[in-house]
Amino acid sequence: MPIYEYRCVGCNRKFSHLHGMVANEAPLQCPRCGGTELKRLISRVSRVRSEEDVFDALDPSNFGDMEDPADVRRWARALGKEMGEELGEDFEESLDEMIEAEERGELSDEAGGEDAPASPAPAASSDDL
Repeated sequence: MPIYEYRCVGCNRKFSHLHGMVANEAPLQCPRCGGTELKRLISRVSRVRSEEDVFDALDPSNFGDMEDPADVRRWARALGKEMGEELGEDFEESLDEMIEAEERGELSDEAGGEDAPASPAPAASSDDL
């Protein structure tokens, strides 16, 4: 029994359906909106790999300099792909915004990164001496 993926034309939701071998199967409907105008998608091919193979493919050193925003973006996309997750447009937009902020020097200060100013040390009191 094959599993097919569909995208609803009405609400753009992607879902999977297990097709039985019965000729009188009910027509498909979108689980979100109930729409019947669906487009069958070509699914990703999967293969069995060991956990070690997956982690080797995600080794950050394979993606260049992790200080370079473009390399971080490539690594994050590969991470989602290797984990079998469709990250979606929201993730892509957020990733692009973060990289642009980093390039402008805004992100490091907000996030307390290496470029953030160090907080001043407390003044020594006479009791400490």
